[in-house]
Amino acid sequence: MINYTNTAIVELKSQIFEQFDVRVLLKREDQNHPFISGNKWWKLKYNLERALKDGHSTLVTFGGAYSNHLYATAAAARELGLNSIAVIRGEETLPLNPTLSFVKAAGTQLYYISREAYRNKAAPSFIQQLHDRFGNFYLIPEGGTNALAVKGCAEWAKLVKEEVDFDYLCLPVGTGGTMAGVIEGLNESSRVMGFPVLKGAIFLEEEIKKYTFKNNWELVYDYHFGGYGKITDELIEFIIQFEKQFNVPLDPIYTAKMMFGLIDLIKKQYFHQRSTILIMHTGGLQGRAGFNF
Repeated sequence: MINYTNTAIVELKSQIFEQFDVRVLLKREDQNHPFISGNKWWKLKYNLERALKDGHSTLVTFGGAYSNHLYATAAAARELGLNSIAVIRGEETLPLNPTLSFVKAAGTQLYYISREAYRNKAAPSFIQQLHDRFGNFYLIPEGGTNALAVKGCAEWAKLVKEEVDFDYLCLPVGTGGTMAGVIEGLNESSRVMGFPVLKGAIFLEEEIKKYTFKNNWELVYDYHFGGYGKITDELIEFIIQFEKQFNVPLDPIYTAKMMFGLIDLIKKQYFHQRSTILIMHTGGLQGRAGFNF
């Protein structure tokens, strides 16, 4: 299987954190693998194990043009000697952006479908069309979210809890699979806070509830900056200043929005005094390509 490097938990020191009497820790999971970084390693772990065990030689998965999941899956397939096909939402745009350039260079076949067709990507009839076109394959859903991904992320959360004690765990949320797994992996003494990067993401509550019956979690919807892949000058300036202060790079799609929201909530005295807050850096730093950070 793919190698994993255990990552550090570092404390972030700031006058703001001191002023509001909270301790802020950061799990540097962006450093667990050069290409399959952050939560993607954990979401793919058991899916890749199952694909190999069942004798599959081809992976098929889905994503948009800037998908961290497509990037990680392409890297994993290359490392394991598997064929891979990326079903991409929307029309081809040339030149390819840095994410899709990497995916293609890794040997993954790019297969574009219309946004209308993409909405039906989980329909059995569409999956059958993919089999008719590409033959036998192991299917990984959009964002990698399924029961095996949740299993991997639950394992991750259990390991982190063994390393350090905390009151809150914060992470960015795309499809909800990582958060569901983290909730499952922790006991209910720790509260999990997810920061959706999509606009109008109320539906994520039901997605998460598919995988967990626990109630120690909440979603914070106010920090999407206009929606998935939307970036403002304010967010870019925040990323620049955060890296200067803490020497930690953030990606503009996921972790920067979460960190902005977390610091804003600290200023609003959302957290109890003397709380310990653990932040999960979920990687995805290839999303910085093309920006002048």
